[in-house]
Amino acid sequence: MIVKTPAEFRKQISAGWLNADGPAVPRAVFLVEPSGFRVSDQTARDNEYMDTGVDVDPHRALDQHRALSERITACGIPLVRFPGKPETPDDVFPNNVFATAPGRLIIGAMLHPERQREAERADIRAFFTDLMHYDTIDLSGQDLVAELTGSLVLDRARRIGFCGITQRVDEAGCKAMHEAFDLGLTFQFDLDEHEYHTNVVMAVLASRALIICPDAFADPEVPKAIGEAFPGHVLEITTEEKEAFAGNVIALSFSDLFMSQTAVDALPPEKLAKLEEWGFTIHGIELDEIEKAGGSLRCCVAEIY
Repeated sequence: MIVKTPAEFRKQISAGWLNADGPAVPRAVFLVEPSGFRVSDQTARDNEYMDTGVDVDPHRALDQHRALSERITACGIPLVRFPGKPETPDDVFPNNVFATAPGRLIIGAMLHPERQREAERADIRAFFTDLMHYDTIDLSGQDLVAELTGSLVLDRARRIGFCGITQRVDEAGCKAMHEAFDLGLTFQFDLDEHEYHTNVVMAVLASRALIICPDAFADPEVPKAIGEAFPGHVLEITTEEKEAFAGNVIALSFSDLFMSQTAVDALPPEKLAKLEEWGFTIHGIELDEIEKAGGSLRCCVAEIY
């Protein structure tokens, strides 16, 4: 079921039919390392978090990315790394192009041509089909836009999707993702006109907590309704904190919460303390070089369910 108003969403949440019987956290993750790292002129057209005028250091970006991998594996989380390609600079953000549900690889339908080329990667496809024996749901050749877990934030346990409509996802894409992820309920809404991905403005943490920037939504009732689905576990962030990628975070276990050091530094002590009170250990990783490309830590991590 896809609902499009706060009232409809509240009605379905209060009905009590959504069971928390799905896996809330991934069993592994995969990353695509930056290669010849640069800022893409194409994706900068509708990503206001990017600045094509800044200088980037490819070696520093690679070092930061490897530090992220090392911290993830230090937490006991299995990790696979794929090489990046200089001609597709945004492949460091694979979660928009490749996503999984149990037994399924989902391939996104990307807006920009550089990112469309990422979806053609035979090695990532073969890893899931030949090694993992996953079925493939390929949205990339369809007449729609669906940038997967960039546009769609998921409460995996309850099979709820939160889809913010922007240039990076249309109504057909929302419907296709709802079906591909086998969701019970998707809440479709509009983001503020300056936003491009839902996962920059909100995050669901291990299906038990929510980080959200209310100012990033076109209708202020939408973030209120979403927050009601996570009673007692809602952390609201300001526009300034959101712009420091405090919403672009991910819980990779029930206790390990990963965010960039930029985000950690932007959050005041009382907000960090609240996350710790909820049982999360915060892992802050220096990713400021990669963040010049308009995404942060959550965008770097593609989950394997």
